[in-house]
Amino acid sequence: MTTRPRDSAATRAALLDAAAVLFAERGFDRTTVRDIAGRAGVNQALLFRYFGSKEALFATVMARQSHELLAESPAERALARVLERMLDEEGPRLHDHPLHAALRSVSHDGAAAAIRQRMGDEYAEVLSSLTDAEDADVRADLVLAWLLGIGLLRSVLAKEPLASADPERVSEHVLRAVQVLLERSER
Repeated sequence: MTTRPRDSAATRAALLDAAAVLFAERGFDRTTVRDIAGRAGVNQALLFRYFGSKEALFATVMARQSHELLAESPAERALARVLERMLDEEGPRLHDHPLHAALRSVSHDGAAAAIRQRMGDEYAEVLSSLTDAEDADVRADLVLAWLLGIGLLRSVLAKEPLASADPERVSEHVLRAVQVLLERSER
């Protein structure tokens, strides 16, 4: 393990970055505190000092990544941007999208709660703002379910033909269909 100079902001960022990569690659259960600290180049006690627990670190990673992703575009373009990142053939860079960590971690109760509270609620709020329908929250959850399904089949299970389908074409189909539910979403 290499040691880092004492800088709390840099240490915190290194832990977040290391955790994001490892949670995406392995999921919550198969990622250890020791692995995260080792990748960040710090003592594992610092993880507890800055985050309190592995569960709290996971929640912070999920919140940071989903917030950054949603903040990149106006609500109307959010879904297109999420799809673009998720379907990126140069990746998807595992640590670059919270979906990968979510898909690999839902079997853990604490991780599932963090996903639901931090990521799901934030995405659902943005998506439900794209319709005036009475059931906007249900429509948003339907779109989230579709995104999770696409991510699971394409990235985790590598199911063909979706796994090798042209990202632009997949995105075009999804965005066209989503406009039925969320009329203000843009392609």
